[in-house]
Amino acid sequence: MKSFARLFAVVAVTAFVSAPAVAGHHGERQNNIVETASAAGQFETLLAAATAAGLAPALSDDGPFTVFAPTDEAFGALPAGTVETLLRPENRDQLATILKFHVVSGRVGSDALADGATLETLAGPRVTFTETEAGFTIENARIVATDIGASNGVVHVIDRVILPPQQMSRTQAERTIDAAIERGVPMFNHGNATATVTIYTSAARTLLSSADLSMSERNRLQRGLRASDHSGSARESAWQLRYALDDVRESLHESGEMMASERSMNR
Repeated sequence: MKSFARLFAVVAVTAFVSAPAVAGHHGERQNNIVETASAAGQFETLLAAATAAGLAPALSDDGPFTVFAPTDEAFGALPAGTVETLLRPENRDQLATILKFHVVSGRVGSDALADGATLETLAGPRVTFTETEAGFTIENARIVATDIGASNGVVHVIDRVILPPQQMSRTQAERTIDAAIERGVPMFNHGNATATVTIYTSAARTLLSSADLSMSERNRLQRGLRASDHSGSARESAWQLRYALDDVRESLHESGEMMASERSMNR
């Protein structure tokens, strides 16, 4: 834990020196997300991790962002050695992905939370909210405090670290598309376009939440889903989704062949 304290000191200095001044009521300066978390005194590990992952400057920018912030106790509940391992330089990308799974673009207040609602995180996969008798949870982490305002967003406090789903490889993503098409085409040909839309939509959302996709591949799937939502018939929706899946499959296949060729040349 001493390493956390040293890293936290760096975060605090960096945040307060580099953060832009934002005027609040009566000209008072409002803290950004990093400064707000620092002042709270219960997010030292989170801030240390954000610095190690190179995310602290981004969370000091204009945003806005919504952060579901695990407390120090939440990080302490992880298996022994987990945080220390993630803080190593060689694990920086993995740490950044985990932290981005706690951040949403835009300012999302507690009034927008609803049972079953989902939000897309900066890591890519979506998070789901569940309403319980004790309040809302996000991916089974309890939201213990809400609507902590900052100049560039809002912070909600959660009682455990949430981990993104295990990422699907690009080869597995290509197989997922193949399986969806294999199931969807016969249904479409037999007049059940609605079932085809369900299969293709599920495949697209699974890829967006779990697969190792490029930004252009993600954008293509998202455009396909939007086009499907605005289509005038189930048949048209099915084709819009099929076009998107075909384009992404082609991209995955081409990149796989390129990697195989490079491996062959390096032998």
